[in-house]
Amino acid sequence: MAEKKLNLLAEFPDVSAQQWMDKITADLKGADFNKKLVWKTNEGFDVLPFYRSEDIESLKTKDVAPGVFPFVRGTKTTNEWFVRQDIVVDDAKVANATALDVLYRGVNSIGFRLGKVEVTAANIAGLLNGIAADCIELNFTVCQNDVVNLATILVELFKSKDFDLSKLVGSINYDPMNRMLVKGKSFTKESIVEKSKSLIEILAVLPKYRVLSVNATALNNAGAFNAQELGYALAWGNDYLAMLVEGGVETSLAAKKIKFNFGVGGNYFMEIAKFRAARLLWANVVDAYQAECVKSGCNSTEDGVCKCAAKMSVHAETSTFNKTIYDANVNMLRTQTEAMSATLGGVNSLTVLPYDSVYKSSDEFSERIARNQQLLLKEESHFDKVADPAAGSYYIETLTNELAAQAWKIFLEVEELGGFYAAIKAGKVQQAVKATATARLKAVSSRREILLGTNQFPNFNESASAKVDKASLDCGCGEHLNETETLLPVRAAEEFETLRFATEGATKRPKAFMLTIGNLAMRLARAQFACNFFACAGYDVIDNLGFATPEEGVKAALEAGADIIVICSSDDEYAELAPVAFKAIDGKALFVVAGAPACADDLKAVGIEHFINVKTNVLDTLKAFNSKLV
Repeated sequence: MAEKKLNLLAEFPDVSAQQWMDKITADLKGADFNKKLVWKTNEGFDVLPFYRSEDIESLKTKDVAPGVFPFVRGTKTTNEWFVRQDIVVDDAKVANATALDVLYRGVNSIGFRLGKVEVTAANIAGLLNGIAADCIELNFTVCQNDVVNLATILVELFKSKDFDLSKLVGSINYDPMNRMLVKGKSFTKESIVEKSKSLIEILAVLPKYRVLSVNATALNNAGAFNAQELGYALAWGNDYLAMLVEGGVETSLAAKKIKFNFGVGGNYFMEIAKFRAARLLWANVVDAYQAECVKSGCNSTEDGVCKCAAKMSVHAETSTFNKTIYDANVNMLRTQTEAMSATLGGVNSLTVLPYDSVYKSSDEFSERIARNQQLLLKEESHFDKVADPAAGSYYIETLTNELAAQAWKIFLEVEELGGFYAAIKAGKVQQAVKATATARLKAVSSRREILLGTNQFPNFNESASAKVDKASLDCGCGEHLNETETLLPVRAAEEFETLRFATEGATKRPKAFMLTIGNLAMRLARAQFACNFFACAGYDVIDNLGFATPEEGVKAALEAGADIIVICSSDDEYAELAPVAFKAIDGKALFVVAGAPACADDLKAVGIEHFINVKTNVLDTLKAFNSKLV
C-alpha cells in the first residue's frame, strides 16, 4: 500500500472549458455572462470567474524558479523579509530608546525619519547607540539637503565600530522626484546626478546600502490604481538609472543603488500580482541596459550581462487610502490582508502602519499590534518558509501577466513624454492620478467601492471627532513651493467622515424614523437598507416593527421628534400608502420613500421629492440632507 500513489484526478473525467461554459450558461438562465460574472478591473482588463491550465500555457515565467531572472518568483530563494517599524526622530536619545525596545520585541528593520534633530555626528551616534547595525536593516529619511552629510557620518561611525561594512544592509531615502511630486519643489537633472553620484561614492564601502528611492507610496496614497503605481514607478526608476548611467556611473552599480517603496492596498490577489509583475518588469528594464557585472564571482551573469543587477529591492507599506477614522478597528483587518499580499508577493521588507495612524499619533498598543501582525505571519502562519506560494495559480499568474501588460503600457506612454522627470514637470502624472482618485472617490460615494463601517454598515452610535488629533490629519510637509503641480494623499473615507463630524457638532442630531408598513419581508429589507443609509451620516436612526396605518406611523414619528420619515414597504403598496403618509406629515418632517417603485412619477406628482435605493449616490444625497438639517 505504501508504494501506491493516490491519483484523485484519475477518478474524475476531463472537463473542457466549453463544458464549464455550457454549464454556467445554463445556470444563468438567459442572463448575460459578461455582465453577471466578468469583473472589469480598475486597471482596464477583465477577470473571468474561472481559469484553467490552458490560460497560462504560453507564459514562460511559470517555469522560472525563485531567485532566477526575471525574478517574477522573487529575488530570493526563501521568502524571508525584514519586519520594519518607522520612528520619527525629534529627540535622538528618545528615538534610540524606542528603537532598542522595538528591536527587542521582534522588529529587525528600523526606519528613522529625522525631523527636528540636526544631522550631526554626535546626534547620529546617539541615535544608533547600542544598535547592532550588522544584525538588522537600517533606513534613514532626512531633508534632501542633508543626505550627503548623513552618508559621510554613517560611514565614519560604522568604521569606528569595526563592523564588516560589506554586510551592512540599509538605505538612505534620497528621492528628489518625490519631493517634486508632493511638495512642488523643482530640481535640475544635473543636481540630481551630482548628489546621487556623491552618495554612491561615499557609500561605496557599504555595497548593500541603497541610496536612490522610488517612493511609489505617494502614488498609492494619492489614489492611483495598481497599474498606474507600477507603471509610473518603473518610469521613475528608469529615469534615475538613465541619469546615473549618462552621468558616468557603471550600469550594474547604479541599478543596485535604487530601492522601490510601494504601497499595498486591499485588493488581495491583485496586490500579490503587483509585486510579482514589478520584479518581472524591472528586470527587463535593467536587462535592456546590458550591464556588465562589477562584482567578482557573480553567479548571475549570462553572456557577460549582469543579471543580479536586475533584482528589484522592494519595500512595502500598508496604504492610507482605504483607512478610516470611524470603526477604526476594521483597519486591523485591512492591514492584515495587505500584509499577507505583500509577503506572499515576496517583498524584501514591510511596514504595517498602526490602525490608528491616520487620525492620531500611534500609541504603544497600536504599534504592538502592527508589529505582531507580521510576526504572526512568520511564527504561526510560516509565510517566510515558502518562496512564491502563488506560483502556478492560474488566476494569479494571469493577473500578473495582465497587470504587467497594463503597467508596461503606462511606462511606454511616460517614455513617449520624455521620461518620468519630464512627465511630472508637465503635471501629466499628477493629473492622471488625480483623475483616478476622483473616479475612486465617486465609486465610494455610490458604494461601488465599499469601506466597511464608513459607507456600508456603519456603527450607528459611534462618536469619533473627539479622538482625532487634528495635527495628525495635516500632511506635515509644510509650505508647498508650487514649482511643479503637487500630488497629495487622499483617503476614500474623508468626505463621509466630514459628514459625520458635522452631525456630531450639530446642536441637534438629526433623527431618521422608519415608517415600516405593509408587506413584512419588503418593509424589513427596506428598513435595514434605509437605516444603514442614514447612519452613514451619523443620524439617530429609529427602526420599528411595523404600523397598521400610515397615520399611526406618522404620529409615532412626530412624537419621537423625527426630522426624516422614511416609508418602508413594497412597490405595489407605495401607490396607496405613500401619498397618505406624505399628507399626514404636512411638511413637519422630510419624507423619503425607500426604493424605486414603478409609481415614482405618480408619487412625485403629489409632491414627494426624496427616494433612496441602491442606485442612489449615498454621499451626495446625505450632503443634501445635511444642508437642510445640520
